[in-house]
Amino acid sequence: MRPLGIDLFAGAGGMSLGFEQAGFDVAAAVEIDPIHCAAHKFNFPNCAVVAQSVVKLPAAELRRIARIGNRRIAVVFGGPPCQGFSLIGRRCLDDARNRLVLEFVRLVAELDADSFVFENVKGLTLGPQRAFLNELTEAFARVGYSVSAPLQVLNAASFNVPQNRERLIVLGAKKSLAPPRYPEPVTSPRGKSGNGGLVPAPTCKDALGDLPNAEDYDYLLEQDEVFVSKWPKPSDYAAELRMLTADAWHFGYRRLWNPRVLTSSMRTEHTDISRRRFAETKPGEVEPISRFYRLPPDGLSNTLRAGTDAARGAFTSPRPIHYVHPRCVTVREMARLHGFPDWFRFHETKWHGARQIGNAVPPPLARAVAGELMRALALKPTSPKGLLPLGDPSLLRMDMGQAAAHFGIAVPIGKRDRKSGAKKRKQHEIELERLKLKAELYA
Repeated sequence: MRPLGIDLFAGAGGMSLGFEQAGFDVAAAVEIDPIHCAAHKFNFPNCAVVAQSVVKLPAAELRRIARIGNRRIAVVFGGPPCQGFSLIGRRCLDDARNRLVLEFVRLVAELDADSFVFENVKGLTLGPQRAFLNELTEAFARVGYSVSAPLQVLNAASFNVPQNRERLIVLGAKKSLAPPRYPEPVTSPRGKSGNGGLVPAPTCKDALGDLPNAEDYDYLLEQDEVFVSKWPKPSDYAAELRMLTADAWHFGYRRLWNPRVLTSSMRTEHTDISRRRFAETKPGEVEPISRFYRLPPDGLSNTLRAGTDAARGAFTSPRPIHYVHPRCVTVREMARLHGFPDWFRFHETKWHGARQIGNAVPPPLARAVAGELMRALALKPTSPKGLLPLGDPSLLRMDMGQAAAHFGIAVPIGKRDRKSGAKKRKQHEIELERLKLKAELYA
């Protein structure tokens, strides 16, 4: 029987996928955003999706929903939002904005998990913010867990991902167990010295070179998927994400999917002015008006981000510019740069899809961390048999209200559908376009 994991603050499931590929069964995923919940349910149909906040969520209730009874939980993992850690002169975990961190610690203890993985921003390791980590270590110690030291910031590019993305990873286990180790890098970020003989990380061209150009398909103006009869030859990196290599599934469940369908690829209609600016931007540089980064074919992507959330009225995510085409990359191309396999799908809209990727931990990085936990807990990963059908595609087309209704919850505070606040956004867009046109005149 495969060891169990619980994903808190799960998003669309980047960490869930990495831990599954390392040999864990993710029994439950807790996530407050119903749009993320819907995507997680589609990609992990056997996982219990709990569409609510972790605040005051009883461990017993989580076990009941996941139908795991009193089974041993090997690991609880997740990345709680941390907003108050920069306060100087106060205990960081006393700040109300960090309540979710204490809830994470509470659930690790109440679920009696053997180990945990806490993922967060690199900034927690810098300057006065280190106080937060000291308090976090103390909080885990009070409930019987030790933290592996020294803490490490891991770059996804060191784990076969074509993206510079640094994240703090905090590993811990019950004091009675051996502390888990951090994974050793398997690739070297390009341009870095002292790579210790490691092979270079895959490049943007490795990731995207075999993907059909979305602008060749009119269907993708209205939908996010299209059948492609002939695909270019992939790089070794792309071949794994297309599930063409012998070990592409690792220790995960094989999904039933159609590899000839290009998904998560709805097109963006750029203006001629934007296209000219994009085309004039050199690879590896930033376009000065949009501030979008143009991908270098022989280098790495910049850190992919989720963008401003809906509560602030912004409905775009900062997607980089393709290294060949004068356009922003599609959601599928973002997924390739993040290490997601092609069977994994996201919300069909560009904004939600990009947001789900920007919020996610790259699965290869999560898999590397999970593999070390598997070893520390003296567990042996096994490959499951059979094919697992994916979920209902309608889950990927729901707006916020529909997704909330599907999971029987109210629309979370601070979340809005794209139609709300349209007037203010339209005024903002008009003013932004004026500024862009003015810049064009003086360029």
